[in-house]
Amino acid sequence: MKMIMNYLLSLILLISLFFSCNHIKNENDMKKQKRAIFLHHSTGSNIWKGNVSKYSYKLFKEGDVLKWIKKYNKKNKTDFKVEEKAFPKKQPYGWKNMPFDYYNIWVKNGGNELFMEEPTLEILSKKYELIIWKHCYPVSAISKNKDTADINSEERTVENYKLQYIALKEKMHEFPETKFLVWTGATHVKGGTNEESAKRMNEFVNWVRAEWNEKGDNIFLWDFYELETEGGIYLKDDFAESLSDSHPNKIFSGSIAPYFGQRIVDVLSGLGDEKPITGKY
Repeated sequence: MKMIMNYLLSLILLISLFFSCNHIKNENDMKKQKRAIFLHHSTGSNIWKGNVSKYSYKLFKEGDVLKWIKKYNKKNKTDFKVEEKAFPKKQPYGWKNMPFDYYNIWVKNGGNELFMEEPTLEILSKKYELIIWKHCYPVSAISKNKDTADINSEERTVENYKLQYIALKEKMHEFPETKFLVWTGATHVKGGTNEESAKRMNEFVNWVRAEWNEKGDNIFLWDFYELETEGGIYLKDDFAESLSDSHPNKIFSGSIAPYFGQRIVDVLSGLGDEKPITGKY
């Protein structure tokens, strides 16, 4: 009789632990649902803030993208949440957000939760349903290809970028329950680059759109490049801070912030493959 009672108690304990663990897992899944993180530096920050004044942003910590998301939630009775984070952080020796940097942190040194204080996909995927990442305009300062490509090289060539993007795609596919929204790369104004580099950037962006991107997986694009160039190969002068400063200006940033917000909502709603990749419609 005592043995039977001990067996029953052990069985009850195991069942309780099972349901307890599942309850914790379900709670964590619920917290992750409809939650996004936007990883960026200065170009991304400009779009995130849009055309709000620096005083308003400092006081309320809400830029045009977040305002748009909140209005959408109120109108449609949804609960999409979007956070932003500088990534990679600017370490003393200087972090960049080139294809190499994402590859170095998430692929080459992935598998750990942190690399050089930067969260890898192993930790980000536990918190967010959608991870958004991008490059600033220095990514378009692309040199001529070498005889051989090197995935571990920081040198900015189209072929190196392609190898790093292919590896990043494979890594992101390891997290099928997480969605990813990748900006097509920012480019320079005409006065901040040369035609050869601009054409190489155009070549890379076209490859990302036509070959690297594919329907049916967990990776989606926001076509920032199209919005800032309007079909050309340079950031339009009217959209830039100046003829030599390739940061998007406040008027342009404010005008496309709703498209970014719309694209985020489309992807979180499961419509990433059906809606325009500019978020403009």
